[in-house]
Amino acid sequence: MQRLSTARRTQRGSVAALGVLLTILAMFFGASGAAALSPAPHVAAQPADRSGAVAPAPVAAPSDVAGKTFTIGTDTTFAPFEFRDSSGELVGIDMDIIRAVAKSQGFTVEVKSLGFAAALQALSSKQVDGVIAAMSITDERKKVYDFSDPYFDSGVQMAVAKSNTDIKGYADLKGKTVTAKTGSEGETFAQSIAGKYGFTVKPLDQSATMYELVKSGNAAAVFDDYPVLAYGVSQNNGLKTVTEKEAGGSYGFAVNKGQNAELMAAFNKGLAELKSNGQYQAILDKYLKSPQDTVSADSSFWSLLVSSMPALLKGLQNTVVVTLISFAFAMLLGLLFGFLKVSHNIVLRGIATTFVNIFRGTPLLVQAFFFYFGLPQIIGQPVNIWVAGVLTLSLNSAAYVTEIVRGGIQSVDPGQLEASRSLGLGYGTSMRRVVVPQAFKIMTPSLINQLVILLKDSSLLLAIGFAELLYQGQQIYSNNFRISETLLIVAAMYFIGIMILTKLSNIVDKRFNK
Repeated sequence: MQRLSTARRTQRGSVAALGVLLTILAMFFGASGAAALSPAPHVAAQPADRSGAVAPAPVAAPSDVAGKTFTIGTDTTFAPFEFRDSSGELVGIDMDIIRAVAKSQGFTVEVKSLGFAAALQALSSKQVDGVIAAMSITDERKKVYDFSDPYFDSGVQMAVAKSNTDIKGYADLKGKTVTAKTGSEGETFAQSIAGKYGFTVKPLDQSATMYELVKSGNAAAVFDDYPVLAYGVSQNNGLKTVTEKEAGGSYGFAVNKGQNAELMAAFNKGLAELKSNGQYQAILDKYLKSPQDTVSADSSFWSLLVSSMPALLKGLQNTVVVTLISFAFAMLLGLLFGFLKVSHNIVLRGIATTFVNIFRGTPLLVQAFFFYFGLPQIIGQPVNIWVAGVLTLSLNSAAYVTEIVRGGIQSVDPGQLEASRSLGLGYGTSMRRVVVPQAFKIMTPSLINQLVILLKDSSLLLAIGFAELLYQGQQIYSNNFRISETLLIVAAMYFIGIMILTKLSNIVDKRFNK
């Protein structure tokens, strides 16, 4: 009789929990469905390269944009067009032009440093209003974007390591590997002649990384936009150019096709004014004719450590904060779904199993792109980068915590539950006072390990422009080209942070699990 009464209470509890979960799911999917009924934003195909012909300016009736604020996406590291100076300020030809245009036309801009591909995704998902990122105007891109009047005519050059005396032209590349930036004019040109000269192209995402690949001997040469190469050489990046400039396309400011005509008209008007009053040429001369001295007179490791520490500490702070917030949510969700996994109700177990399979069975980076770029297209609203970061880390980690909780509970001797029940304690009370405390002691080492993994996984958020520790490191070495030393400092900060976090977790473990 006692067992029958307990079974009924367990069944009623399971039905009640199922009702709550179904209500939450109905609210979520109902909201998503309502959003889906509204007109969906245009989803742009990802352009394949930065090369192409100049596009005519879009026809748009000028409108007053004074007092408005526009969000502009850009690349993270593409000096001299966009990069961070020693103070951490985002500068470059693109940045100076968009800010000067905004000032002359009376509007303000909020710049998001995302990376080239991520910036285009953000534009398609309406996370930004426009993109300025040394973006070549191509026929393919004109199908999905409206372009401004060209603001720079580019070209491509090839460079090799300073110490390389064997490669003097394309003919010397036979059987070798070269590198170029993904989606750039350099990659397009290199691919176009690769068959003729018998070399292989290895695309990479950042100019600084490409240069390091050439200096290390893992690539024979690099193809890049000529102003980018010229700027890097002037900043002692360890390379030298060995070919003349090849003709390239023109760069333009872009918005989604048929949208933001007011912003586009204001940009074209402002650009024309900059060219007429000489300010445009002054901006080019600032970075190309006599580039800023971004290489410190003191090139010691200590100087690099001191100058980079403010930005790195800011990145470390963001890393720790997003990790702790995400872990708190992961614990709540993990406990909920962990208990559902050991439920006697097949529906509740199915819900928990589905959750685990989805977030444990898909890459973290894919989840980050979905929550930051895909989710806004579903709900019709932009998603804050902190919200996207926390959703990504917490849901992914919760899937692993769920299995840790399930394993911990099932590791407790079943006789413990039976013994407590025989003393007259109910199922819920027995679980809360007998089983869970023992299970928690078993789970603690695995949970501490999951916290450490979560902190390291936060570095993947740099792909969506989240300013965590590794992102800040990239901003620094894209300017000074001291990749190995900068990454050594970043690695040391991760190591120290993880050691401190582990020690604190162990102290808490000993305090509560005596």
